[in-house]
Amino acid sequence: MANTTEMGWLKRLFPRGLYGRAALIMILPIVVVTVVVTVVFLQRHFEGVTRQMTGSMARELSFVINRMDRTENSARALLAGKTIAQPLDLDLQMPAPVHHGDTRLFYDFSGRVVIEELRERMPNIRAIDLATDDKRVVVTMEGPFEPYSLSFDRRRVSASNPHQLLVLMVVTSLLMGAIAVIFLRNQLRPIRRLARAAEEYGKGRIVPYRIGGAVEVRSAGAAFLDMRNRLERQNEQRKVMMSGISHDLRTPLTRLRLGMSMIGPDMPPDAEDIAAMEADIAEMNRMVDGFLDYAREDAQESAAQSVSVAEFLEGIVADAQRAGQQVSLLQVSGDAQGQAMFRPEMLRRAVDNLLGNAVRYGSRAEIDATIGPRSLRIGIEDDGPGIPEESLDAAMRPFTRLDAARNRNSGQGAGLGLAIAADVARGHGGQLRLGRGSRLGGLRAEIVIPR
Repeated sequence: MANTTEMGWLKRLFPRGLYGRAALIMILPIVVVTVVVTVVFLQRHFEGVTRQMTGSMARELSFVINRMDRTENSARALLAGKTIAQPLDLDLQMPAPVHHGDTRLFYDFSGRVVIEELRERMPNIRAIDLATDDKRVVVTMEGPFEPYSLSFDRRRVSASNPHQLLVLMVVTSLLMGAIAVIFLRNQLRPIRRLARAAEEYGKGRIVPYRIGGAVEVRSAGAAFLDMRNRLERQNEQRKVMMSGISHDLRTPLTRLRLGMSMIGPDMPPDAEDIAAMEADIAEMNRMVDGFLDYAREDAQESAAQSVSVAEFLEGIVADAQRAGQQVSLLQVSGDAQGQAMFRPEMLRRAVDNLLGNAVRYGSRAEIDATIGPRSLRIGIEDDGPGIPEESLDAAMRPFTRLDAARNRNSGQGAGLGLAIAADVARGHGGQLRLGRGSRLGGLRAEIVIPR
């Protein structure tokens, strides 16, 4: 229980947004590296250099002190000391001012090392003054006659301008951190735009969104746009389907109403009237079946499985031939094994719709298939009048009938065959292609899906 409480407390300290967390991930290592380098520099390099310089200075001071201690009186000691101190650039004062204890400024980190090193090498030191003049070091000694002091430039025991490396390191770290934050902000901007577009779409509003950013963000943006377009297309198709249902069913219902109004006790229906009403009912059944096929959800279909393409197409052709349709299978070329991954029931419905259109508007149809290393291509050709080049895109819209290009005397439909086939192809990650390159002179439809 305590661990859970501590973890919750730690989580509240960290930023909750992606920008804050990413910035923390980038800036925290810079801060840690700066602190580690600073500590190592102060403890090892800077402190080591200071000890080395102070040790050299202590030997010079010891040389002066030894000569002064060997004299007979204070006058001779002062003369001997100055004789040696002046060439060594040391200031000798005798007697020395009274100093009580060692003094240094609180921020003088190297002063602690200087005091420790001097006291370790020269035990007769009374006081070391680093605070009165931060540019000089004053060492007060217990002489044999009276106290005296030796002073010298502080730069002789401490590295000059040691803060420059630290300042340069801090400034460089801040500059690199600022550049990293700016770069990170530019990288996160596409993610924010994607999140905003998704949030607005969840509220029913479509805002402009342009794919940008890193490869992963572009991939997510493309997936979002594809999903949004697919949902919008499905919504539009549902609206068109509902309007198409009311429009297409109105005509047979009107004929049935008129036929029923003419039936009465004095006017029983004859065989011709009954046949006409049965034809209207059959037409309505075909329309309703087409609506149900078009509105069926992909989630109700079976999962994709490895299927033999030749056996799959041979079964479709055999069923069509038993129904009296002139359909033939030309060839299945490509991969010797002839296997492909797809949802067989879903793809069969698409091929059946294309074959139904082919034999409805022509006299016969032919099927061929090519199994490539990455895709499966199924083509259906007919000998009908075809579709004009400028009307190919419109032909794949639901409830669209190109009466000028097609002969509808041979049958009627709801205009959903090509729309169903196109939706099935998109559901497999592929597409439906229409063209007039048919060997039979009519329309050629190709379903291309990845393997």
